[in-house]
Amino acid sequence: MRHQFRYDWKVFWRSPSSVFFAFVLPIMFLIIFVTVFGNQRMELADGELVRGSTYYLPAIVTLGLIQSTFANQAVSLTASRERGLLKRLRTTPLPTSTFMAGRLITSAAAAILLVVVLTAIGRFVYGVAVPTTTIAAGLLALVVGTFTFSALAFAVSTAIPSQDAAVPITNAVTLPLYFISGVFIPQELIPSGVREVAQVFPVKRLYDAFLTVFDPATSGAGLELTDLGIVAAWGLAATTVAISTFRWAPRTA
Repeated sequence: MRHQFRYDWKVFWRSPSSVFFAFVLPIMFLIIFVTVFGNQRMELADGELVRGSTYYLPAIVTLGLIQSTFANQAVSLTASRERGLLKRLRTTPLPTSTFMAGRLITSAAAAILLVVVLTAIGRFVYGVAVPTTTIAAGLLALVVGTFTFSALAFAVSTAIPSQDAAVPITNAVTLPLYFISGVFIPQELIPSGVREVAQVFPVKRLYDAFLTVFDPATSGAGLELTDLGIVAAWGLAATTVAISTFRWAPRTA
């Protein structure tokens, strides 16, 4: 397990596209959104007002986690499959569980590092309060989100027909959900009907869980069990699909 993680970790950092989309892009988004919208008060769906930096920090944490777990993994798995790497890997003594666990742990490590970096930027550049009483809830959201979106990457990769189609398909899945979930657009500007649709999907639920963690008005532990339960349900469903449909051999000649 340790050797597989070390291999996956090195591969991750040696891929410029993975590093850009998992680290550089979220940091750019955080700086751009807070700069464009300023640090004025924003209204949440329940009428609560929060500073712009407090609103966008958990939004970009959510985006970064999804990019490092779902988007990067789906593209990487498809590329490895179409190059025949997964087929050759299947013939080695490496257990399937070790291969998948290595990918999952790599995603988790990348997500944790990103959250630390974004939180530091939010604290020292924009004055966002660092969670204290809600830190356990934040860690739980991180674990559940990493599991779910990694499982979704394995499931969705089975439907991606070629390496060239991987990036367009993952963007087609994630970008609309970012918009309707309030990651890019303040929730007050999203129609109520669209917000209700977004509640069905794990992006909005994970973002709400992180927003509660970073919201200074949160009392208690900040656990959003309903939101995290829905996110976990998506993960379990994706795991079931991935187990029955995951492909090791290339789909294209």
